Amino acid sequence: MRITGKQMPQIFSTDLVPIADRRDAWLCNARLICGDCRFEFPRRHQFHGSIERRKVGGLELTRFSSSPVSFAKSPVTGTNAADRSCIVITQLHGVRCYSQDGATAILNPGDSTLIDSGLCWSSNCGGDCSRLYLRVPHWMMENRLRLTHLPLLPRISGVSGLGVTLSRLATSLYEEAQVLTHEEGTSAIEAYLEILSACIGHPLREDVDHHVELLSRVEQFIGTHLAEPALNPTEIANAVGISVRHLHRLFSRRGSTVTECIREQRLERCRLDLCDSRCAERNITEIAFCWGFSDSAHFSRSFKRQFGISPRLFRLQSWSESWNAEGTRGLLAAANLRPLYPN
Repeated sequence: MRITGKQMPQIFSTDLVPIADRRDAWLCNARLICGDCRFEFPRRHQFHGSIERRKVGGLELTRFSSSPVSFAKSPVTGTNAADRSCIVITQLHGVRCYSQDGATAILNPGDSTLIDSGLCWSSNCGGDCSRLYLRVPHWMMENRLRLTHLPLLPRISGVSGLGVTLSRLATSLYEEAQVLTHEEGTSAIEAYLEILSACIGHPLREDVDHHVELLSRVEQFIGTHLAEPALNPTEIANAVGISVRHLHRLFSRRGSTVTECIREQRLERCRLDLCDSRCAERNITEIAFCWGFSDSAHFSRSFKRQFGISPRLFRLQSWSESWNAEGTRGLLAAANLRPLYPN
């Protein structure tokens, strides 16, 4: 039976490797994930370790377990900003120290912190330990946390407050990764990042203002390009300098989609033209096509769904009301009378 959307874990353990080769084998597998790091192993310890990688909602969740090992990581010069990521670390067992850009976080079991892969960072421990790494694209992390500047190595306690929930959810994501569908995993990741946001702090006023300003630019671009049938999320995102996923996130916060926004604005422009006497010489299809629709039947269905009436009946009704109003005003003017209830 094929299980759609579910991933089998990738597992490596030194238990299956001769003792003399364990460090090299572990290093080889660790560098597939961490890249070119500098590792150090205390010689007094016989090394053992394991690495397990799982996918949750399209993101990679990795569990590292090992005897004492320290490492230092430097970002690759010239790395594309789109490839920059953040790592949410949850300490499972043992005590481990993390350092980045002058900040330090010492994590006990259950504690969590946040690493920016675009900056140098290092880690070390004095005994056996295991930890979870959830790698999240940098732009996504900024978006979900609603912050333009991420905090540096915040220590989130795993023994009190929301930190307990965050730690338990990270563990649950790891344990359930194999049985979650992609859609379920995506929803779980969204919930996890919302809790992380609450643990780190509420958005600053400047970040809310930035969100409003960005959405305003998007809507302005849509409004000035409605007549283009090919208008799409990719074109809009490129025009305002954000990713397509960021664009979709902007609209999801207010409970709509980019496509819905485009359709609703087009329908409103068509509605205004249908009741405008200056457009009386243009037929309904011409008006629809003028505002970016390319299928008259689809336009009619969308119009009726939006306004509860077909475009043809709406236009007749608008003209009828307009003619009645004009006729009434003409008769009153002829009789030199004022209406009891003037418009």
